[in-house]
Amino acid sequence: MAKELGVGIIGCGNISITYLALAPLFKGIKMLACADLNPEAAQLRAKEYGVKAQTIDELLANDELDVIVNLTIPDAHFRVSKAILDAGKHVYSEKPLVLSLEEGEELRRIAKAKILAIGCAPDTFLGGAHQLARKYVDEGGVGRITSGTCHVMSPGMEMWHPNPGFFFLKGGGPILDLGPYYVANLINLIGPVKRVAALTSMANPTRTITSQPLAGQTIPVETPTNIHALLEFVNGATITMSASWDVWSHRHANMELYGTEGSLYVPDPNFFGGLVEASGRDKDIKPLPVWDHPFSKANQEHPSGPRANYRTAGLADMAMALIEKRDPRCSLDRSLHGIDVLTSILKSGEEGRFIDMTTTCTQPEPLGIDEALALLR
Repeated sequence: MAKELGVGIIGCGNISITYLALAPLFKGIKMLACADLNPEAAQLRAKEYGVKAQTIDELLANDELDVIVNLTIPDAHFRVSKAILDAGKHVYSEKPLVLSLEEGEELRRIAKAKILAIGCAPDTFLGGAHQLARKYVDEGGVGRITSGTCHVMSPGMEMWHPNPGFFFLKGGGPILDLGPYYVANLINLIGPVKRVAALTSMANPTRTITSQPLAGQTIPVETPTNIHALLEFVNGATITMSASWDVWSHRHANMELYGTEGSLYVPDPNFFGGLVEASGRDKDIKPLPVWDHPFSKANQEHPSGPRANYRTAGLADMAMALIEKRDPRCSLDRSLHGIDVLTSILKSGEEGRFIDMTTTCTQPEPLGIDEALALLR
């Protein structure tokens, strides 16, 4: 197989900027083309990043492309990913991979029959902070993890996103939009989930957009916006997870894991970097020693200060996995297990009972300093 895979993008919205801007950092991939239902959006991205603007049909038929990245809205993910597989291309999808386990299993069946790969974001668990946490857990720093808490809560996407309507439709909501970051990192740190339970609700049946350019428009809410879930892991750990767009302020940490020998404080799984802290039985909470992981180095300005952003690392790791014939870290099995967890949380909220997982997966291989450097040009 070639040492570099040609990559195209379907969906030229906000997130496409990140993929197109960061792809040149990585080995194994070369961005060549983009497409969108709105031709002007594709032409704009093509001009900005030096790729070719095509129609969706042209892009699917482009022989230069080995992998197509699906950056469409969640409700279109299954249809577009299926079309990519039918065209004989590997798929890398933005999260969530699909909106139901049945859709995911259908994609798995097609990919297996065609000997094609499917990968999926999030890849933030490959960040230096989360890999430092993984290293500490693997080395027994907090003993066996027995419990923990996760919180991702804010007033909502209509406050800042330029086109937030789809976040409140089927396939959106905080559990399917932000939950994947948390579940992927928990799988990275602890392993697969056994069963879940949840209470779900929504504060309002409509939302009023306050961000530009659609400020003042009212949008319907068709999915729960407040979720309190309990996850029991195969290893016996129990984790509570709260995901909400109905909270104006709070003082909860993003992720805390409690073990038999101490506690671990993990930064926001939505980002690659951040401060990792831990304590032992002495209860003395201290930062872990800083390590020189390339995916923890700040490379992007942000209103709250410089941040590490290496999104596209998962795509590059999948490409290199195809080239090197190894297991990709953002694999189909892990993505489908994440979908099983997240959709079961919503199902539990509807039905008022525990839901057993029907899928499982392994923990991804750690991405240490040397492995991360090997992905960079």
